[in-house]
Amino acid sequence: QGDQGKNLTANAAMAKLAATEGAQQVIDAAVQLFGGLGITSEHPVERLYREIRSLRIYEGAHAAALFGPDIDLSTEPASPPLEVELRSLPLPPPLPKPQVEPEASLETPKPAKNRTPRRKVEPVVHTPVLSVPDPSSVDGNKPGTAPITEPVTESNPEPEAPLPVPVPVPVPESAPVQPRLPPRGMIRYRVDRGDSNFEIGVSQQEWEITDGRYRLNSVSETTGLVWLLKAYRFEMESRGTITDKGLRPESFAVRRNGKETKEKASFDWENMQVRVGDRAEQALAHGAQDLLSFTFQLGFMPHPESGDTLPVTNGRKYVVHHLEVLGDEEIEVPAGIMRTLHIRAPGVNIELWLAYDHLLLPVKIRQEDAKGDIWVQVATQIQLSPP
Repeated sequence: QGDQGKNLTANAAMAKLAATEGAQQVIDAAVQLFGGLGITSEHPVERLYREIRSLRIYEGAHAAALFGPDIDLSTEPASPPLEVELRSLPLPPPLPKPQVEPEASLETPKPAKNRTPRRKVEPVVHTPVLSVPDPSSVDGNKPGTAPITEPVTESNPEPEAPLPVPVPVPVPESAPVQPRLPPRGMIRYRVDRGDSNFEIGVSQQEWEITDGRYRLNSVSETTGLVWLLKAYRFEMESRGTITDKGLRPESFAVRRNGKETKEKASFDWENMQVRVGDRAEQALAHGAQDLLSFTFQLGFMPHPESGDTLPVTNGRKYVVHHLEVLGDEEIEVPAGIMRTLHIRAPGVNIELWLAYDHLLLPVKIRQEDAKGDIWVQVATQIQLSPP
């Protein structure tokens, strides 16, 4: 009973239903996020799941609120039995008999054959249009020999007009390509788990170019409820030079939660060698990139819409990946509506949408990890310094 003597049982049940349903959705997403770790007894997510699940069972109010409205205990008078009477349909009237006309005689008089006398067919002698007579075999004064006539040509033939030379029509490009970066810039992303816009963190990529050298830095970290359950920070850094063919990385490193890792790479372009992690050096291919410079190098390619192959290292391995072009797409991200070129690299299970109007920078990145989990980054802010 409330303070005013009103029965608030239904209101309390609805409030409990809304609160426990909302909490259950949040903890279900947390268990899905942590996978097998979220159901182990030593992890706090497993304890929260048990406690929230038990709240939905207490006092039976949850089940009554969910299923009570669908239960009808009222009794209604029995419906009268259905009465069905079968009646045969009346027969249709007989169709009138068609009048049969007398058949005409099938024999028709054959026309008299007109026999004409057959004439003898003379063989046709085909004479070439242009022939060169043999002076030894042709005599114009010899009787019985027909002289060979030469083709008649005009004395002053008119010169033929020259044929018009076809002018190649340039094929319009789908969008202008601007492959150069300004001295400084930044792209900020929202990181979602899957394609359901469930935000789990943010990411920011910055670059700085000075005297022909570049520095790329990327920081990704969890936010919101995910940060409360597990704070995580992932950093990548790439340094190198810029040539007429784009980025040429010299060093690449990965840090997790502020700590150095073995995920790194060093590029020796003079001797064409690359060292990945603690492994021995191996041959370095022209145009090789690291995982961070890879997304920016696509804007330096002369024809990214035609696809290409690109050697890439993520600090653990160094492999050559084939780029597949899926076509032009117009997408909407928090930063606005973008005209993009959709590219996929099947080897690393990554897809990129490069914005034509923003120097072919990636405004959407979709990646699938080895466990099958999908992570999507969508641009929320783009800042470019004036050139």
